[in-house]
Order: sequence, then C-alpha cells, then structure tokens
Amino acid sequence: MFKQRKHRTFNYQPRFSKENQDASNLDTDKNTKDFISKWRESKGNRPKARGVMPIKTLILVLVLLLICMYLLEKKYM
Repeated sequence: MFKQRKHRTFNYQPRFSKENQDASNLDTDKNTKDFISKWRESKGNRPKARGVMPIKTLILVLVLLLICMYLLEKKYM
C-alpha cells in the first residue's frame, strides 16, 4: 500500500579503529623519528647562547648595590 522507506547506509569508518591505527602507526613512527633526528642535529650544531653573567651573580650584585646605597644615604644625611 504505502512505499516503505529503506534504512540509510553509510560508509563510515571510525577514526580510531584498529585497522586505521595499524596502517597509520607505521607512517607516524617513521615521521616522528625523522623529525626527532633532524631536530637533534639542528640543536647540536648551534653553540649555546650564554649571557654575560649568570642570574645569581646579577641578583647578588643588585643586592650589594642596594645595601651600599642605603649605607651611603644614612651616612651623609
């Protein structure tokens, strides 16, 4: 009598299925190893950039300077 509707079918594959992971892991492992090795090579070639003085020394000099300024101010005022 009435025309029956058919169920819809989709060609859906889950994003994180076992089949997809096995195929993609091979490509991903290769790409990450290449990336890591290239990053280490570029990192190793550059010399480390060092500041003129370490931060601890700068803080110590600053504290000594402030103490000297305080003592000189008290002495001459």
